[in-house]
Order: sequence, then structure tokens, then C-alpha cells
Amino acid sequence: MSQWYEELFKNYANTYDKEPFTQGTQQETDFIESEINHDKTCNIIDIGCGTGRHSIELAKRGYKVTGIDLSGSQLQRARQKADIEGVEVDFRLADARYINFKE
Repeated sequence: MSQWYEELFKNYANTYDKEPFTQGTQQETDFIESEINHDKTCNIIDIGCGTGRHSIELAKRGYKVTGIDLSGSQLQRARQKADIEGVEVDFRLADARYINFKE
């Protein structure tokens, strides 16, 4: 049985990128880059990546990115967007409470 929060985001991928809070992706990614000193050797984990807006932008800028999200439909849309942009992001269906990344 799905949890309430899984159901909440089931069909949200279709409208997520139109939400007002998603319109600052460029500036937010600029901030992330400045915080990691533009170090392209960083492996970045985007926890709660949704439709991949930060993951994809970071990948376009040359970073290795893994995006995780609990919503399969959000990840499906993220993969579509990454394909359109011609970038590779490792999108994974995962619960942020139980991730295990050694690298």
C-alpha cells in the first residue's frame, strides 16, 4: 500500500515545472556551484530531485549527478527532460530516509 505522500506526487510531474517556485533554477544552480567552488570532481546527490531541474542543470554544467526521489512519475519526467537536454543523470527511485551511498 502506498503512503499518502507517494500518492500526493503521483500525477504532480505534469504540472510541477510550472509552479512559481521552480522558476529560479539557474540562480539556484549558480549558488550550488559557488558553494562547491565549481569543483567538477564533486559527485552530487540531489535528494528529492522531483523532475530533475537542478540535477539536469548541474549535469549540463559538467557535474556527475545522482537524483533520487520517492515519486516514480517525477523521475519518469526527469528522465524525459534529461534525454531532451542530452545529459546523463543517474535518477533512482529511493526513499531519502534510507539511502546508502558509499561513494
